[in-house]
Amino acid sequence: MTFPNARAPLAKALAERNYNSPTPVQAAVLSAEAQDGDILVSAQTGSGKTVAYGLAIASTILGEADRLPEPHAPLALVVAPTRELALQVERELGWLYEHAAARIVSCVGGMDARLERRKLTEGAHIVVGTPGRLRDHIERGGLDTTRIVAVILDEADEMLDLGFREDLEFILEATPQDRRTLLFSATMPKGIAALAKRYQRDARRIDVARGERGHGDIDYRAVRVAPKETELATVNLLRYFEAPTAIVFCNTRESVRHLHAILLERGFAAVLLSGELGQHERNHSMQALRDGRARVCIATDVAARGIDLPNLDLVIHADLPHDAEALQHRSGRTGRAGRKGVSALLIPSARRQRAERLLRDAGVHAFWSGPPSAEEISELDRKRMMSDPLLLEPPNEEDFEAAKLLLAEQSPEQLGAMLVRLYRARLPATEAVVDPGQEPERREPRESREPREPRPSRAAGAKPAKEPRPSRLPGGAVWFRLDIGRAKNADPKWLLPMLCRKGNLTRQDIGAIQIFEHETQVEIAEPAAAQFVVDMRRPGGDNIRVDRLDGYSEPRHVKPPRRDAPPKHKQKPRREKQPRG
Repeated sequence: MTFPNARAPLAKALAERNYNSPTPVQAAVLSAEAQDGDILVSAQTGSGKTVAYGLAIASTILGEADRLPEPHAPLALVVAPTRELALQVERELGWLYEHAAARIVSCVGGMDARLERRKLTEGAHIVVGTPGRLRDHIERGGLDTTRIVAVILDEADEMLDLGFREDLEFILEATPQDRRTLLFSATMPKGIAALAKRYQRDARRIDVARGERGHGDIDYRAVRVAPKETELATVNLLRYFEAPTAIVFCNTRESVRHLHAILLERGFAAVLLSGELGQHERNHSMQALRDGRARVCIATDVAARGIDLPNLDLVIHADLPHDAEALQHRSGRTGRAGRKGVSALLIPSARRQRAERLLRDAGVHAFWSGPPSAEEISELDRKRMMSDPLLLEPPNEEDFEAAKLLLAEQSPEQLGAMLVRLYRARLPATEAVVDPGQEPERREPRESREPREPRPSRAAGAKPAKEPRPSRLPGGAVWFRLDIGRAKNADPKWLLPMLCRKGNLTRQDIGAIQIFEHETQVEIAEPAAAQFVVDMRRPGGDNIRVDRLDGYSEPRHVKPPRRDAPPKHKQKPRREKQPRG
């Protein structure tokens, strides 16, 4: 058996979930020395501790049987610091104890207390909840603690930091003295030691927090970003890795809202988590991530504490975490249960030293690079398209009939191009970003430079032709100049919708957008370029001038003289002012 001493119904559930070998903390709690006694476990986020204490209490609540009896008063109580973590624990124990016929009830703040009390009255084997709500049910007589044989305090240090000491002491005092007490904590401050000494009996200490397991399955990336390109780099990282689920961390609620709006506008299926959301909104966001309706979550540290998302393969730190502990907590959302994950820190030049110190304090080694370029992402898109399950699935008769009709009207090359266009249409556009860590080209000393050729004269009002730039769009592109820049608060989050609306474009028609101090340059797909100019010059809406950059632009319109103005030779001469004196 891969999980030694695991009870048969739990071992069956683990095998069904492809748990092939225990993590260090799971192996430690299943050892013969840790069976049936109190344990004090130091384990960091992502070490598999929920399954660990689920395995640890199995012998205590099951006895010699493989199935639990009819539910009455609960046998085990799990206390967690946040609603999200408590609900996550309920789900984890639900599948772990599925074959043991366990009934698990959650009691958390923000949910219907009357419904929770009704479920408790109907009976439960394991109750999972937050300290305040559990105490409330105990005080009102809704939660019977007389038959409890095991109490688990999950993330105990976090509960103390949040001010739940009094509630925890009340809950422990309300349970039988001969219970087992399992205390799990990422750190071991004095408060935890005092709690363990008071409420545990000869607890066995298990320390796996400093092992390498916490970082072994996480690939750390330190991504250099130019000033004001953090959001663009975030877009490219999401497109480069194409993770089934990703989480982006920001330090403030305002940053979460801002980045969420930008990603939605770019076409990402994204939700947000912040402290200002109600419980119903938080549950809706989490459910969207779990069932695949959303693939990106933008969150603050507090809002994301304790959440566990399936297939979360990418963590992006849009804002640097405050300390090494926060870095570990954020990164621990990925690389769980044997899965590989990536943790990418976006680092402006001004914060490089702080980032290096942060990584050093956390004891992790990161690979430094610039943000993924649009060309790299396009190359990956081509490879992903060729391995797309929809394209690899054998066609049926109906597919063949439709293909014959298409081939009768289009050539194979045209059909291939149409297929590529359809595939790309569902992908968010990439961004033009730079790597600030690359060395600039060295200029020759002034003395050794060749003399410049004299500039050719040109007509007044005309602009010099520029070299054509390489296109990022299929089928070629045309570059345009808009007479608005950073000085007039130009920003992609409103420029892109404006171009689509007034220029009658789709997001796929727009390539790179480069914003300068007094102008913006934008790349438009060649087939849409001519009509784009016509639509942008129509009156109404945003009055922004548009000029092509790949040749001489039209001269600016000169306002004609008034019809009633006399000819210049008949206009009265301006009177000169006479000097005084």
